[in-house]
Amino acid sequence: MAATEPLAGVRDLFPCAAGYLDTATMGLPPEGAVDEILGALEAWRTGQASAPGFDGWVARGRAAFARLVGLPEEQVAVGNQVSAFAGIVAASLEDRAEVLCVEGDFTSVLFPFLVQRDRGLTVRVVALERIADEVRSSTDLVAVSAVQSADGRVADLDAVADAAQAHDAATFIDATQACGWLAFEAARFDYLACSAYKWLLSPRGSSFFAVRPERLDEITPHLAGWYAGEDRWSSLYGEPLRLAPDARRLDVSPAWLSWVGTAPAVELLADIGVDALGAHGVRLANRLRDALGLAPEPSPILSLNAPGARERLERAGVKASVRGQAVRVCFHLYNSDEDVDAVVAALG
Repeated sequence: MAATEPLAGVRDLFPCAAGYLDTATMGLPPEGAVDEILGALEAWRTGQASAPGFDGWVARGRAAFARLVGLPEEQVAVGNQVSAFAGIVAASLEDRAEVLCVEGDFTSVLFPFLVQRDRGLTVRVVALERIADEVRSSTDLVAVSAVQSADGRVADLDAVADAAQAHDAATFIDATQACGWLAFEAARFDYLACSAYKWLLSPRGSSFFAVRPERLDEITPHLAGWYAGEDRWSSLYGEPLRLAPDARRLDVSPAWLSWVGTAPAVELLADIGVDALGAHGVRLANRLRDALGLAPEPSPILSLNAPGARERLERAGVKASVRGQAVRVCFHLYNSDEDVDAVVAALG
C-alpha cells in the first residue's frame, strides 16, 4: 500500500479511532483481532478451547513479527513484557560489566540493569544525542530505546550499531515505540525486544525478543519453563533439560488470549509494511508540527507544552496522554488529517 491516503481504507477496520491519538500508551485493535478474541472467548466459555489450540496463534504472531522486522522466525522468542527479556540479558552479563544507557529512558530498559549493580555492574547514563559517542572500549552492552517513550525522539540506530561494533560491545534495543512504524535494520542488533500492546495494536501481555544466533549461547534462559522446550508438549515433566535449539529456548509461557489478538494485528501491519505505516504517521505529525510552528521531526510522536492542552483536547474529543509536563500525541495507521485538524482547532 502507498504511504498516505491509500491507508484510508484500512481505517474502516478501526471504527472507534476518530480522535484517538494515544497509541504510544495503548494501540487500538483492528476489527479482525476483536473477532478472533471473541471467538476464542466463546470457545473458552463453552469448554471447547484446548491448550494446544492456542499454539497456532502464537506461531502466527511470531511469524508476522519476524516478517515485520525482517528476521528469520528462529531468531524470535515470545513472552509477555520487555523488562523480562531485558532482565535475562542483564542477569547473563559478567560481573563488573559496563552497560551504557540513556538518561530518562523508559524504566523497563533501565531498571533490569540498575538492579544488577549489587554484583558490580556499572551503568553509565548519558544523553540520547551522545549515546553513540559515549561507547568506549570498556563498554560491554549498549541498552537504549529506539524511540523515546516520553517525547518521540528517535535514536540514531545506525550510529549506535557502528559504535558498538567498533568497540566490540553488544546492543539491546527496546523497539516498543518503534516496531510498527519505524524502518530500521533489526539484524544489526544483538538483542531486540518489543511489547506488542502499543504500535503493534495487540492486547497487553504479548511481547517479542529477537536474538542474534551468535549471542544465543551467551544468554542463560533464566525464565525457562515448559514452553521453552524443544518439543513443548513433551517437556511438561521431569528431567533432563531439553530446551529448543533456537530462540524459542527463551520463550515464556504465553498469555493465551493475548496472542489471539496479537496474531491478526501484527499480520495486518506486516501486510501493509513499515515504510507505508511510518510515512503516514510521520506525515500527519509533521502537518501538526507545521500548524503549531514547530520544526519537522522523523517521528509520529510529539510533545505539546501549550497551557491547558490536555483539557482543551479532552473537550474536543481528542484522546492523548501526559508525560512529564507535556501532552503527548501520536499518529498511527488509523489516524487521519481530520485528527490533525481537531488538535489544531482545540489548541486555537
